[in-house]
Amino acid sequence: MTGSKRADIRPGVKVRVVQKQHQRSGQLTEGTVSQLLTKSATHPHGIKVRLTDGTVGRVKEVLTEPE
Repeated sequence: MTGSKRADIRPGVKVRVVQKQHQRSGQLTEGTVSQLLTKSATHPHGIKVRLTDGTVGRVKEVLTEPE
């Protein structure tokens, strides 16, 4: 599932995000969502989130459903 809809992403969900400095290379970082930073319902480049380790990026892929 892609990460362009806010309704698909909740704290506790495992995702893959692209960080700002890795947008050109497309390098993805895997982690668990701690906080949603995008307020709008959708975003064409992915919903911006903060992971539990403090990494901030836009969701490119949702790996699991919230528990």
